[in-house]
Amino acid sequence: MKLGEVVTTIPTLGFNVETVSYKNISFTVWDVGGQDRIRPLWRHYYEDTDGVIYVVDTADRNRIETARKEFLGILSEDALRDAAVLVFANKQDLPKALSVAEVAEALDLRNIRQKDWHVQGSVATSGDGLYEGLDWLSKTMTSRV
Repeated sequence: MKLGEVVTTIPTLGFNVETVSYKNISFTVWDVGGQDRIRPLWRHYYEDTDGVIYVVDTADRNRIETARKEFLGILSEDALRDAAVLVFANKQDLPKALSVAEVAEALDLRNIRQKDWHVQGSVATSGDGLYEGLDWLSKTMTSRV
């Protein structure tokens, strides 16, 4: 994730870690791969997590149920009980992409009352929506301090 520049990416195999500074906040970002065999390893990265960014491919309607199942599994983890949750509804520029409201419904967010959460439409390749999402996350996290 590089703010202010478009980068070409490939699916993450394993994990990548980098530090991103945004509005005087330093985020240590763990980008964990989403492949089936890697998902059981996610929980090793949950300790001391203040915020979760979950990216949904809104153009892939066939995998939204898998995204919902994994998302709800993440939210049930005790180590993440106090983490703010930002969902990027990504690929909003593509035809037939799920809307932000459809993503919120698909992830059953209306029933999540014990966490601060926000769904932000985004287009990662152009950066659309990324700053708005990080604004929400940074404000939410700093208001808790």
